[in-house]
Amino acid sequence: MTEHETRVDVGIVGGGPAGLMTALLLKRRGITAVVIETRTQEQIRHTQRAGILEAPTVNMLVEAEVGSRVLTDGHEHEGTVLSFDGIQRRIDFQALVGRSVWLYPQNEVFHDLATAWQREGGEIHWAVTETAVEGIDTAAPRIRFTDAQGQRRSIEADLIVGTDGSRSMCRKLIPEDVRTDHFISYPFAWFGILCEAPPTAPELIYANSEIGFALISQRNESVQRMYFQCDPDTDPEDWTEEAIFDHIQQVLGVEGEIQLKRGPIIEKTVLPFRSYVCDPLSHGRLVLAGDAGHTVPPTGAKGLNLAFADVRALVPRVEEFFTELRAQPATQADGVGQEPASVSGSQGSSAAVETPEPLRRYSRTALDRVWKAQNFSYWATNLLHRQPEENPFTHKRRRGEFDAITDSVHGQAYFADSYTGWGD
Repeated sequence: MTEHETRVDVGIVGGGPAGLMTALLLKRRGITAVVIETRTQEQIRHTQRAGILEAPTVNMLVEAEVGSRVLTDGHEHEGTVLSFDGIQRRIDFQALVGRSVWLYPQNEVFHDLATAWQREGGEIHWAVTETAVEGIDTAAPRIRFTDAQGQRRSIEADLIVGTDGSRSMCRKLIPEDVRTDHFISYPFAWFGILCEAPPTAPELIYANSEIGFALISQRNESVQRMYFQCDPDTDPEDWTEEAIFDHIQQVLGVEGEIQLKRGPIIEKTVLPFRSYVCDPLSHGRLVLAGDAGHTVPPTGAKGLNLAFADVRALVPRVEEFFTELRAQPATQADGVGQEPASVSGSQGSSAAVETPEPLRRYSRTALDRVWKAQNFSYWATNLLHRQPEENPFTHKRRRGEFDAITDSVHGQAYFADSYTGWGD
């Protein structure tokens, strides 16, 4: 079968929010990109994911001109509620750090970005198969795949960006003697539901009790998102609607001031917990961003926000990389490979190349923030969840930690600063 060939500056593997935002921002800087994605657009559009956006993430969406729905359809939250054994304490983000978060589901973020990319004539291939990335340690890496129509395609680029999620194939291209995989798993999961009911409260509620954790969130004015701690092997079908709501209410406090709004459950899922970091996030002509390079437990609301922080760190370094690349002569004096004199349409060398310094710098910058986010997510997860087979001492010690945070303006400020997102 004849292979259709394309030459661009950047090939992006993964058409989720991180990949699409990268493509858009690069296009604004005169850097061409093609995006490929194994899923269909509709599959991603209807996958329910996290819904809390930090202020820097919202600013990126607004500044990238992907539409104003995040401001018109999203809900600004100026604080959140922490609950322990039925006692509620509100953390006032605006009073403490002058920032808010927005409730706006990730699938809506994806829809806005996909619409903007296609509106601007960006090239994307959905539902691709047989994907292979070659030559990341050369000046001419290549992506090969079969498109949705069965046509074999090849994309030659100067740089590959892997934004292909937590099961990333791109990550595995970094040699094992170069890559360090930092990983822990957690002994519990989240049982998540979507239910047709009005919001229980105007802001999110993170609750802990002797029977574990629960989170009360929303999707819109008529659909709520709720979670409670469960065993990773839990079968969602073993829980009736009544048992689910009764359990969450028990975590909040049966006699407490917060009473759940109940309604028909339209989705039930079990979400396992893990923390992962790939170090480095760059190798040769490959860089990783988002879940391809790191994952966090959802307690700290960091997943999508951390992916967008990666993009903020990545795009200037990619621009710097191309500025240096375009300034190089066609044949390097040291004889280690050949670089193109111009970008689009150039023919690169198959000789091995070192990782360019701008891409190394991206990795160092991004990982600094990743580890801050890992620390906060790990801390918040252990503060708010019950460990298997823990004794009364452990629960009461956690209650002391909860009081130390919520009774102190400094403790509250740490939570608010970390939750709403640090400056870059």
